[in-house]
Order: sequence, then structure tokens, then C-alpha cells
Amino acid sequence: MLSIQKADKTDLQSILDLQYIAFQSEARLLNNYNIPPLKQKISEITADFQRGIILKAVDEKGRIVGSVRGYPENDTVYIGKLIVAPEMQGRGIGTKLLMEIENVYPDKRYEIFTSSESDKNIRLYEKLGYKPLKSEHISEQIKMVFLEKCDNLSF
Repeated sequence: MLSIQKADKTDLQSILDLQYIAFQSEARLLNNYNIPPLKQKISEITADFQRGIILKAVDEKGRIVGSVRGYPENDTVYIGKLIVAPEMQGRGIGTKLLMEIENVYPDKRYEIFTSSESDKNIRLYEKLGYKPLKSEHISEQIKMVFLEKCDNLSF
């Protein structure tokens, strides 16, 4: 049985190790192994941990098989590094992680981003109610797509 839990500081190295594995497919897609998630250091994930929340998906054996992180700023929660172990993808783990981070920060605007080449990620986010917001080139070869969800808010 899979459970979604708040990560603690002792989980950070395992989550970072999983991140390196999970983002290999993105690097292959972009033909660029120099992307930020593959270069992140433990000090940076520790800073993410201190700034917001990191959730982990834990399988029945106690293995961390997924993670997502987010932090609130004003009325927006910025979500990043939604990862699922490659062998566990397609089982709804990413959906559960994303929905749980929204539950942690209810009634907010949510923003997430992915590579413009990541059709699978974009489809998942759109299925969960995220709408394209903007795109931005972070390098000559890499274009990021930002999506937002603000259905819960009344402006």
C-alpha cells in the first residue's frame, strides 16, 4: 500500500538520489544531461525543505518511490520536482503527490513548470486542472512551460 507523507530531513538524500534517476528521462528527452535537477546538491534540497514542504510517496516496503516539493509565497504555492521512480510511473503516484500538496495548502493558486518537450507531464497537469500560463526559454535549447491552477480561488 502506498502512502504519502511529509518528508523529514533524514529523507533528503534518498529523495535527491531518486531525483537523479527520475530526471534521466527528461535529460534524454532534451538531449541535455546538464539540467538543474541533475546538478542539485544536498544543500539546495535542504534549502527547499526549510522554505516549504517536501512530500514523499512510500511503498509497502518503506521505499521512497516519489516526491514533490512546494513553497507558499503570498497567495501562490510554487510546486516543483514532482518525481516518481521510473519503474513506478503510470500508477497514479504523481497525481496523488500533486493532489496532496494542494491539500496541504488549500485555497491557493498553484504554479508548476516543466519542459515544453514533456508532453506526458503537461497532459497530467492539465488533467488535474492546470492551465498553461506562459513559456520561457531558460537556455537556447530548453523552453519551460509554466501552468497554473486557481479554480479554488474567488477573485
